[in-house]
Amino acid sequence: MEKNKFKQDQKVRLKKTLETVTITNWSYVKNMKRYSYTIKEHPETFYFEEELEEL
Repeated sequence: MEKNKFKQDQKVRLKKTLETVTITNWSYVKNMKRYSYTIKEHPETFYFEEELEEL
């Protein structure tokens, strides 16, 4: 299994909106074989790694 790309409290950009956000939590979704992230600015939504980019 590869490592997740982003860490907790890291600032990243949402690719779709170009908004800068802060990661609050991450988890590995085993059946989908990829990482999901929750962010401080939109805690009700989760994002996959490919929806985020480093600043």
